[in-house]
Amino acid sequence: MSAKIMVVDDDHNIREVIRFALEDAGMIVSEASNGQAALAALSTAQPELMVLDVGMPEMDGFETCKAIRRSSSLPILFLTARDEEIDRVLGFELGADDFVPKPFSPRELVLRIKAILARSKGAGDPTDLSHNDLTMDKPKHEAHLAGDPLVLTGIEYGVLHALLQAPDRVLSRNQLIEAVYGANTYLSDRTVDSHIRNVRQKAAALGYPDVIATVHGVGVKLGTCQKG
Repeated sequence: MSAKIMVVDDDHNIREVIRFALEDAGMIVSEASNGQAALAALSTAQPELMVLDVGMPEMDGFETCKAIRRSSSLPILFLTARDEEIDRVLGFELGADDFVPKPFSPRELVLRIKAILARSKGAGDPTDLSHNDLTMDKPKHEAHLAGDPLVLTGIEYGVLHALLQAPDRVLSRNQLIEAVYGANTYLSDRTVDSHIRNVRQKAAALGYPDVIATVHGVGVKLGTCQKG
């Protein structure tokens, strides 16, 4: 089936360029010109991924992402005219899956979108894993702690799944990046730490304060995944 993508940008020309590229790749595209319109159209459009511009008037991309994350783990790829690390870290902390700076290559954008969709659907990964109270079903993109749903973004899910595949193994930040994003990908430690912190906070809200354990000077590993 063709993937449904929502493109949210206040610039009509940019939306048009993205639409042509995505439709040429066989995807179904819906559009919104601002964050409020995007939120209003979500239930009707039912996208599998959102391409979201950061710098929009009235309701910017960060605020739109924050609103979506209150109830949904919809994959979100940010478009931004700025490439400052602080913006990327903030975006990832809010639950972004990836960033593409403007000006961008439509071909690269399509490849990034395909990569996010593949991760969220669990292409090529073991499908059903568990450790103590944690269970993860990759095709369904579901994680549970003692039966309670742990709602994660695609990247957060990938981080936890990478650790769950080898519960006793300690992964460095670079190894974790490679496991989630693939080889030859550069991300700062702060970006990776943002994803780890998000997973920890969400698990702690369910009563699991140590779902990811830090091994100082080495990296991180899966925690006990038992209620604290």
